[in-house]
Order: sequence, then C-alpha cells, then structure tokens
Amino acid sequence: MTTKVVAKYWEILSNDRVRCRLCPNNCVLRPGQMGPCRTRINQDGVLYSVAYANPVAVHVDPIEKKPLAHFLPGSLAFSISTAGCNLACKNCQNWEISQASPLELPYEYLPPEKVAQQAIDNGCKSIAYTYTDPTAFYEYTLDTAKIAKARGIKNVIVSAGYINPEPLEELAPYLDGANIDLKSFDDRIYRRLNSGRLQPVLDTLKILKKHGVWLEITNLIIPGYTDDMDMIRQMCRWLVNNGFAENPLHFSRFYPSYRLPDVPPTPVSTLEKAIEIALEEGIQYPLIGNVLGHKYESTYCTKCGKKVIGRSGFNVTEINITDGKCNFCGHPIPGVWK
Repeated sequence: MTTKVVAKYWEILSNDRVRCRLCPNNCVLRPGQMGPCRTRINQDGVLYSVAYANPVAVHVDPIEKKPLAHFLPGSLAFSISTAGCNLACKNCQNWEISQASPLELPYEYLPPEKVAQQAIDNGCKSIAYTYTDPTAFYEYTLDTAKIAKARGIKNVIVSAGYINPEPLEELAPYLDGANIDLKSFDDRIYRRLNSGRLQPVLDTLKILKKHGVWLEITNLIIPGYTDDMDMIRQMCRWLVNNGFAENPLHFSRFYPSYRLPDVPPTPVSTLEKAIEIALEEGIQYPLIGNVLGHKYESTYCTKCGKKVIGRSGFNVTEINITDGKCNFCGHPIPGVWK
C-alpha cells in the first residue's frame, strides 16, 4: 500500500539538497531532512510526499461544519485529512494531527478512487479536504479532486490559503468551493501567531476568485491577538475593494486551545462589533460562528431582510431560496445551490 509519492513543485540544488516550491515557506531540505510541514522529505536528492492515501481523519460532516453557508446548504461532505500542516498556529484545534507527521499516526489506507466511491456511498454531494491543511497533502488532494470531478462530486477545501500560485493554479480548476482562513490582517500577527505571512493568503483569494471557485472566508477573533477593530475594518475594506463583498465572512468565536490555554473565549459583544463594522464597510453576508442560537448564524436577504437560510449550529432549520433567489422578494442570493 503506497503512502509515499514523488512530490510536485520542487527543484534540485547542489549536494542533493532540494527546494520545495509548494508553499511560501520555500523550504530547502538536506538529504534525509523533513520539512516543517512534516509531510515532505528529501530522500537522496528527491522530494517525496509521505501524505498520500493515508488519512488520519475520515468523517461524514454537514457542509455547515466547514463552514460553508452558501454552498449546498443541508448537504453532506465526505471529509478527509492526513497528518501535517505547513503552518504552526498557536490556536490550532486539531494540533494533535496537524503538528504530527503521517509517519507517526495510525491511518486508513484510502486511495483517491475509494474516497470518491465512499463519498457516493455515503450520500455526500462533496468531498472536503479539511481538518489540517490540504496544502500539506497536496498531491492526494489533487488526484482525488480530479477523480471526484469526473464522477460529478464537488470538491471543497478548508484551508489557510498558504500556498504558492503555481500549484494553486493547477488545483483550482477542480475546486467548487473553499473556505479560506484569513487569520488576521497584519503581517506581524501572522508571523507571531501562525508562522506565516499575510500577502500569500490574499493572493490565494484572488486566484480562487479568478477561477470561479465559490469562496467563503473565516476570521477567528482571538482576544489580544486579532480583536483590533481597526484591523478588522481594514480587512473588510480590502475584501470589498477586491470583489468579495458578496462572499460570506464568518467571524468565529475563539475558545482556549493548544498554546493559548489562558486566553479567554471571545466576548460575543466583540463578534457583534465585528459584524457591525463589516456591514458598514459593505460586506453583504457577515456571519457569527461558534455562538449557538445567535441571529447571525443565519443568512438574511440583503434586499427584504428576511431569513433565507436558518441555522442552529451545524443544523439547517429552513431554506427560503429557490433557483438562487429569495423566496420572499426574488432578490438573487449568491452561492452554489445545485
């Protein structure tokens, strides 16, 4: 059973060193060295991925869990993830698998063809590459997405968007939806909190939009880190100015986790202030995540103000959209509905 394949996107350097070109880390690896993503290793001057067909998490989830609000609401997503991640977020909720290598954890052998078949067998309309970041298991994601697309299954990624343009351009034609984690709008915070940078994520949003991938954006508001309202306003303004006004923006509530155990949960009032700012700046569909029963769990028509998708947690309570239009006033609601 193969769990190692020659990686895509790398170059040979001197003395059998290689440079990985998959993500903005652009790691240079000596023979025998594994990248910080824990999924790519230099063996005798060849870069391999050890994250192929070996998922450590396989679940059937509501699409709302991704979260995707305007993408086949009420449907199921066949969700897979290998171990490993190309970021190191201090707040990671899945750190047990994201900060481990596929070589270290038990896994299920599940090649791309079987992923697609299991999605069909479980009544799933989409496959979600999620939990850790699909950039870390890029080759597995790409091959699975190609097969799924050919079999009429939609593909969605849940990602930090920390990937170089060339591999993203290859993957994007096979994607139907994405939730991109825009972790902050400050490069210093990205480096401090996530071990990454902001600009590559903004580039990812533009590339996915260019390819017509349905996009939703999540911004986790962490007290003391990403709860600056001026920064949130700048983020919303950038999104509107770059054509994302109609893409749902999920403000998600933080709960203590991983390396931030002493940071308190986000006050609901902070999330509500972010919603207020988003609306002021022209975001059409701001949402609140991780606050059960809040008004802004649901989607409202921007013309008549009535509830067009009701939600309670990951459960859809009502859908008042027909052929992409509000049932009450006929106003178009952007999303993927079929």
